Amino acid sequence: MSVKFARKLRKNQSRAEDIFWREVRNRLFLNLKFRRQVPIGKYIADFVCEQEKLIIELDGDQHAENEAYDEERTRVLENYGYRVVRFWNGDLYEDIDSVFEELTHLVGDVRAERKCDE
Repeated sequence: MSVKFARKLRKNQSRAEDIFWREVRNRLFLNLKFRRQVPIGKYIADFVCEQEKLIIELDGDQHAENEAYDEERTRVLENYGYRVVRFWNGDLYEDIDSVFEELTHLVGDVRAERKCDE
């Protein structure tokens, strides 16, 4: 995917992406640096945290009909060494605290695993 297209997506982000970005930009969430609309292979990931090798995908209603595509996309992104976590847009709208609680646990669990492996 082209950087030019990724820039266009950044300028025209969805409401859910806007909400998520306001919560994570400038290291507001666990002091982690997130980037948005990042080209990785033939895809553009919604949000990427390189430090944690984490991709956050925000899915609207159209994704309910594209499960096979999303599964393939996740598999390809995982082959690049990332963990892919998906949230429905509605999750952000209805209970954003639960979304970030889940992310906090996910990041904490992975950090704990890394310490055990050292």
